[in-house]
Amino acid sequence: MELTILGSSGTWPGPGRATCGYLLSHEGAHLWVDAGSGTFARLQQWIRVDQMTGIVISHGHPDHFSDMLMCFYARRYGGLGDPGLPVFSPPDFTDKAALLVAEEGMKVLLEDFAFTAMHDGDEITIGPFAVTAFEMVHVGVEALGYRIQAGGLTLAYSGDAGPSDNLVELARDADLFLCEATYQESSTTYPFHMSARQAGEHATKAGAKRLMLTHIVPTLDAAVSVAEALEVFEGPVSAADEGSVVEITA
Repeated sequence: MELTILGSSGTWPGPGRATCGYLLSHEGAHLWVDAGSGTFARLQQWIRVDQMTGIVISHGHPDHFSDMLMCFYARRYGGLGDPGLPVFSPPDFTDKAALLVAEEGMKVLLEDFAFTAMHDGDEITIGPFAVTAFEMVHVGVEALGYRIQAGGLTLAYSGDAGPSDNLVELARDADLFLCEATYQESSTTYPFHMSARQAGEHATKAGAKRLMLTHIVPTLDAAVSVAEALEVFEGPVSAADEGSVVEITA
């Protein structure tokens, strides 16, 4: 599997950057995982809009889904793709998204997207990808992390999440754990987000093979975040580097 980092800023984008969004590719299939601001433009640098196999949304905060609406406009008014693109999201997501599109938002969204509401423990298959949803600790919305498997490899993605046992299970033995690390030890923390050190602790408990930190707020130095995670996790640690392509290997 190949993971392209389309955006990785936490909460808001830094200069010239994008919020969270990733392109996961395998055997000619392409899964857009979260769709934060700025990620749709970057996605089109790698694939055509009509080459998307599906979209996976972790939760209904704008820094994780706003560009899905740009994709909707491109498909609906630009003819860039056939109706029925699969979209997987928490149960409360579609109503929120529909309010931002039109007066009859749900009707028009359903003409272009085929929504599936995911719950904790749900498993679906889309193309070569097997996707399992895990309920995450977050605030104000239903939030999911996703364990995505293809070709004998596993990507675990936290979305936005506070510390929890479910997050450990999500990342169990993952080949790559893509984990939010919003804060550092010296900055303000909240129970519905994690510090880099907490991400490292969860990766250790899960036995993950590699850890990649994402959703770091733009005012923090990512190198410090990596160093803090390395204090508690013995495997390779990196910060999600926008525009890079990562080969997920065993």
